Formats: sequence, C-alpha cells, structure tokens
Amino acid sequence: MPGGRLTQQERQQIALGLADDLAYAEIARRLDRPTSTVTREVMRNGGPTAYRADLAHRATEHRAHRRRRPAPRDPGTPPQEHGRDAEAVRAYEEMFATVFMQSGLPKMTARVLAGLYTTDAGSLTAAELAGRLRISPASVSKAIAFLESQGLIRRERDERRRERYVVDDDVLYQSTMASARATAHLGEIARQGVGVLGPGTPAAARLDNIARFVDFVSESIARAADQAREILHSKPEKASDGPA
Repeated sequence: MPGGRLTQQERQQIALGLADDLAYAEIARRLDRPTSTVTREVMRNGGPTAYRADLAHRATEHRAHRRRRPAPRDPGTPPQEHGRDAEAVRAYEEMFATVFMQSGLPKMTARVLAGLYTTDAGSLTAAELAGRLRISPASVSKAIAFLESQGLIRRERDERRRERYVVDDDVLYQSTMASARATAHLGEIARQGVGVLGPGTPAAARLDNIARFVDFVSESIARAADQAREILHSKPEKASDGPA
C-alpha cells in the first residue's frame, strides 16, 4: 500500500470518484489507500460536494510550505502535553470531527465537540475553544448552543466564575438516554397511527411493525447504557476494614 502524501493524480481520481457517487471506501480501494486518508482529504478540502482536485493539491502544498517555516505559536493555543506530536493531534482531531459530521453534526459543531473530547481537562471556556480551533467567538457560541440542546455537553462555572463547557462520562450517558427517549417517542407516534389508519390495513401493519421495532431498540439502548454506566463508570467501593 503506498504511503506518503496524495499525488495530484490521486486527487483527480478522488474527484472523479465523488462525481460518480462512489463511497469513500470504494475510492480508497481503487487508490490502494486507507479509507481514513480519503475521508480526511475530502472533508478538509470542502467536502464531497465542493471538493476540487487542483485546489486541494495547492492547499496541501501551501500547508507543507508553512510547516517548513514554522510560525511562532499562537498564545491562545495551549502547548502539547505528555510529549504529544502536535501535527498528529491536529490530524486526529480532524478525523474525529469528520466522524461526528458523518453522524449529522454541522462542521463547526463537530470541531468543537472533538476539541472538547480530546482535551485532558474535558472542559474548555469559550475563549479557549476559539483559540484552540482558531474560530470566532460567535461560531463557538452557535456550536455550544446546538450541543447543549442535544445534551452532548453541559456548562459549569469554575473558581474564577468563568463558564466552562464540559464533556465527561455522565454527559455521554445522558446523551445516550436522550437518544433512546427520542427513539421511543417515534414508536409512540407510529403506534398512534395504527388507530388512525385502521387496524388490519397494510399501512397500519407497517406502522405497528415500526413501533415494535423501535420499542425493542430504544429499550435495548437504555438498558445497555444503564449497565455500561454501572460497570464502567461507577467508583470502586472502599475496601472494608474487616469485621468490627
């Protein structure tokens, strides 16, 4: 499997594959490249509808040129801890954000969520997010509002009374449970349709099947989330000192 940067010819093949509505995995197979390489290439260069091979190639050369002449670090960007490779961390955050985008999150919202998940503290202020991601405070505010509405983050105040946006195990649990409730609601609505359309009719039978399927899925998600929370995230009990 070839390594290194994508060539201009490979980028042209990616553009042709996108024009033919091929999946990233199929494009990657034809190039003998990892699917993640193709996904990252497309998402960082305008997405599947705006990707242009020549523009993507020039942008990559520009980024490579900037790396050869490193600029002073932005004071708003925290230094990498634990000996991490800054470029590897940035690439991973882009890939993580791409996964969120593929699940339906807007690009900026996905970047904010990925940024929160990959910080050691698990929380950042609006100013820290803006500096870390090099985006405007308005973009941060819009992304935070959406993430809060979906239960994907929570806010709290630190000792300096600053608002911090937090992701942790409990946030993930609450988000999963909210998703299960939303799925269950779909089942309730489908079941109401059975009475409206008339029991025994093909349409009612279809809605009843949807309701039963959704009930099973939502109950399974909620049960699995409860079990995972209890097993994976509960604090170990203190050892007993023995019989009194």
